[in-house]
Order: sequence, then C-alpha cells, then structure tokens
Amino acid sequence: MTTVTLPGVYTPQDDTDLLVRLLRDERLPPRADVLDVGTGTGAVALAAARLGARVTAIDISWRAALNAKVNALLARLPIRVRRGDLLAPVSGRSFDLILSNPPYVPAPTAACPRRGMARAWDAGQDGRLVLDRICQDAPGLLKPGGALLVVQSALSRPEESLRRLRAAGLRADIVERRGVAFGPVLRSRSGWLHDRGLIEDDAEKEELVVIRAVRLG
Repeated sequence: MTTVTLPGVYTPQDDTDLLVRLLRDERLPPRADVLDVGTGTGAVALAAARLGARVTAIDISWRAALNAKVNALLARLPIRVRRGDLLAPVSGRSFDLILSNPPYVPAPTAACPRRGMARAWDAGQDGRLVLDRICQDAPGLLKPGGALLVVQSALSRPEESLRRLRAAGLRADIVERRGVAFGPVLRSRSGWLHDRGLIEDDAEKEELVVIRAVRLG
C-alpha cells in the first residue's frame, strides 16, 4: 500500500527504500520489538509491522508523528507513535531492532534547523549532529543479539559511525552501498560541498550506505 505524505513531511526516497530492503533481510524473532527513529511518514515502521513486529515510531516533528499515525490507521497496522527528540521517548526500554534514516546531509549552518522541511535532512557542517547521538544512545537500548540499521550518506563519514558503534561494544559493518543521483538539496549546495572537499567538481551522485551494528549476547 502506498503511504500518504502530508505537507511539510519528508517524502520517502532512495534512502527509505534501501532501509526497508535491508529490514526485510533481518531474521526477527516472533513479535520482535522494533523501533523506528525519525519515522517521517512511517514507511519504515509500516514495513516492520507487516513482518509481525511490535513497532514504536518516533519523530520530533508533530506533522511527521501525525502522518505516521494516519498511515498506520489507513494500513490497519498497530504502530505506537511517539513525538520526541530521537531516543528520549523510549528511555528504559529495549529492542530487538532499531531502524533509523536520520538527517545526515552536511549543511552550511552549524546547528540543526529547529523547524521547516530542512530539519529532515540538514545535520550540521559535517552531517553528523544526529548520527553521533544515535551512535551514542542506541547501543544501550538493544537487547542482547539486537541490531541497529542506520542509513547515511558517504558524505557524512560512515567510518566515524563505525568507530563510535564499535567503541560502544557493537559489531558494526557497512552492509549495503548504493549510488544515487543528487537531489535538489545537494545540487543547490554542490559548490559549498566542493569547497569543503566533500565532492569532486563534476560530481552528480552521492553514495548511500547502510550500517548494521549488533549487540553481542
């Protein structure tokens, strides 16, 4: 079923599709507890619910939280939607699988936007303001044997994500890569990205990566 995207909510794109495909490769236990961080329309959360998981979905945007609730109702799937800042709403809980397609695009501004559509993709000058928090907080919410799947751009230094997750005691690896054409956001700031040494002068594609990190039992 196609999801509905309300005005002001990030439309599922290649990174969403990539994360959903890797989710379907996971061997989840029956009635697995799954968390979708930065759910947007709820597309990833819905995919997990269709696999029989008990899904909690979080987004800081009230529009996105509402959108995810609408799509869950339309799909008749029991998803628990919470509005809040990353993992804060589920402090003290634990999960078999944590999924995230967070903001990861390097931006000229040092801080994450507090409102507007750019909040769905801009993540500071190195693109890591949200990724670093996920790498720090997600390991403590995984059950033994639980996994984190997070998608990001190669522009936002996946090697740093691997380093942080391994330092937290997880076994972390890049499990998928996909080249995609620049969208409007990257095209609009290609000059700035080039000046920062992040892309070549004639670059027209970025590489998306999915990192899988497992808490060893």
